[in-house]
Amino acid sequence: MKPITYNTKNWFVRPAMLMLCLFLLNGIILGQDSSGNEQTPVAVKKIKPEKNTFGSIWIIDNQTVMVPIKGTFEMDIMHRFGTIKNGYKDFLGFFAPSNIRLGFEYVPINNLMVGFSITKANMTWEGYGKYAIIKQTKSKYPVSVTYFGDISLDTRGKDNFVHYSDRLMYFNQLIIARKITPKFSAQVSPSLTHVNIVDGYYYEPGKYRGTMNHEHFAIALAGRYKIKENMGIIVNYDQPITKHRSNNPSPNISFGLEVTTSAHAFQFFMGNYSFITPQRNNYYNRNNFKDGQFLIGFNITRMWNY
Repeated sequence: MKPITYNTKNWFVRPAMLMLCLFLLNGIILGQDSSGNEQTPVAVKKIKPEKNTFGSIWIIDNQTVMVPIKGTFEMDIMHRFGTIKNGYKDFLGFFAPSNIRLGFEYVPINNLMVGFSITKANMTWEGYGKYAIIKQTKSKYPVSVTYFGDISLDTRGKDNFVHYSDRLMYFNQLIIARKITPKFSAQVSPSLTHVNIVDGYYYEPGKYRGTMNHEHFAIALAGRYKIKENMGIIVNYDQPITKHRSNNPSPNISFGLEVTTSAHAFQFFMGNYSFITPQRNNYYNRNNFKDGQFLIGFNITRMWNY
């Protein structure tokens, strides 16, 4: 009778092979659902921002929270007639001296718009930019927040200025908006205007006292209500906050109608602002709605995507 011997190699390999088979089988089981089908990774839903909070980058005299998509080029034509106070004499201001602005904007990267313009009043050139900081979403952000900054240059003759820097005015605005319902959107926009030179007088040699402050705070409220898919009622109110020694600017109230297409926006309205340039509107407006000093205006925008 032969003695019993153990093959130590087989003793080690067989349990190892068994463990390997169990491991592979377990992996196959985990990779299947109860029906025997292989499981696929669950796709994470991308949080999408609310679309079309407003129909244009403009709502009458103020910028909206909207920044067009990357590669968008836009041209603006903005017109303000004279006030209606003279009635038939100048046909409700249509034949009175008017103000016109031509603007051009481009979106080079996502969320950033840059542009420049020229306005008839004081032959004012502007350079400006707008950046979307936060976009409203259904689950994460309840509002959209955008920053808008503008530098304007008065290019009238040099006899109107002592220093070149006297030509410059600055405007900063934070725009906070919410699309409340599919039809109704609203925004609030606090702003700061800085003017390098202000009207005033010398009360002692070398000592100058301005009648207005160099800085001016204001706040704007605006909204749009869609009465049709491509038509809406627009309203805007601008309230000065800073109190100056004299020549305090008047508030602005405006209202009108907006019609949009995929590439155009047309706004027709009445309001008190006439300068179009935002810092000049906020700082120098003297048209008082309590005295009926309204004027008729319109904005036309045209967009191209590249």
